[in-house]
Amino acid sequence: MQALPNNVWQDPFTFIAFGFGAGTMPFAPGTFGTLLAIPFYLLIASLPLTYYLGFVVIFIGISTWLCERVHQQIGEHDHPGVTIDEFAGFFVTMINAPKGAAWVILGFLLFRFFDIVKPWPIRLLDEKIANGFGTVIDDVVAGFYSFIILQLIGYVV
Repeated sequence: MQALPNNVWQDPFTFIAFGFGAGTMPFAPGTFGTLLAIPFYLLIASLPLTYYLGFVVIFIGISTWLCERVHQQIGEHDHPGVTIDEFAGFFVTMINAPKGAAWVILGFLLFRFFDIVKPWPIRLLDEKIANGFGTVIDDVVAGFYSFIILQLIGYVV
């Protein structure tokens, strides 16, 4: 993993962008970031759908701004430790998800699969858009793919 910025633990913006510290893990920071997103999801899971969607849109906007700010600060695009984008993608995955631990676990696994494998156009977005939006959009699309699969499984089951 690339070196961590010196201010991860001092600067609140960097700390949040690094997934509240999850991005400092020496291996699989994206997975740890997504794991840490779960308790945050549980706090908002019971919101009415319109409020949940509003929260997700605002969160994506704030995440984009945070990622851009931190990338400019450290001089590196899409540092693997920046994991707030994993939160955004997981929140997209869990839009209107069925309730229960099994659905959260399935959402986690689906999101990690699509975020790691990066099927079209996720990889293209990840490689071609080099700003805060580019950092977040590939995770949002991975979350959307995961959302579709989760909803289909929920419909069938």
